[in-house]
Amino acid sequence: MARMVMMQHQTHPCFSILTSTLSGFNGASLHSQVRQQQQTPLPREALHVTASNEKKNPVMAATQFAVPRRNAMALILSSYIFSDFGFRNTALAQQSVGFREYIDTFDGYSFKYPQNWIQVRGAGADIFYRDPYVLDENVSVELSSPSSSRYKSVEDLGPPQEAGRKVLRQYLIEFMSTRLGVRRESNILSTSSRVADDGRLYYLVEVNIKSFANNNELAVMPKDRVVNLEWDRRYLSVLGVENNRLYELRLQTPENVFVEEENDLRQVIDSFRVNKVSA
Repeated sequence: MARMVMMQHQTHPCFSILTSTLSGFNGASLHSQVRQQQQTPLPREALHVTASNEKKNPVMAATQFAVPRRNAMALILSSYIFSDFGFRNTALAQQSVGFREYIDTFDGYSFKYPQNWIQVRGAGADIFYRDPYVLDENVSVELSSPSSSRYKSVEDLGPPQEAGRKVLRQYLIEFMSTRLGVRRESNILSTSSRVADDGRLYYLVEVNIKSFANNNELAVMPKDRVVNLEWDRRYLSVLGVENNRLYELRLQTPENVFVEEENDLRQVIDSFRVNKVSA
């Protein structure tokens, strides 16, 4: 059974000059104070905004602290806008995700994954994590049997282009559907090789697969069989060889999510390593 070591990597928070400058400016509090004072009878031509708790002559207060209604409403509106902007800035600064590292010392591999992803057991892979909200976004590792494989290098698969065709073929077999009216479109986006910092050679394969289905596959007339896009996904596979075994890290994500999270997902892909297992 694999032993897992979890190490959390925190990213540095992003500080906004505008947010820190306005951190003490509470527009909501000012708004409530002005609302309370609006409930007391005031002259029609002025709104009193008192800046002190001292008791003053109402006439003098009206003279010294009278603010036109238009200016007061502008002040309230601007305070709300700036406080809301500061909140949005803080929220954006917190969007950077941290990573945890999964290390399998028994089978000999490791990779990083977003810290908010959860493990799913019984998914068929050696290890499987997915996003708790975007269910189509996940990462998994599969490896060949130690008794039936004798890989010496990832180059045993051929050049990266040939390995890419094999990876795509395997994806299409796994996603084969028996439903009527289902059609799949696939495309190899890129294939490449690289030597990582551990000195080992890895292949990277990126493919896109789209699934289409008819809304009424039993209809007689073609016009009644409208084809709809079911899903559009990006699949990234990293292939490596060690211990005479072929290792594959698979990352699946919807195309629209990949565009938004590409930097983080590339870190997951680049973190995959295969390790020598001691006998």
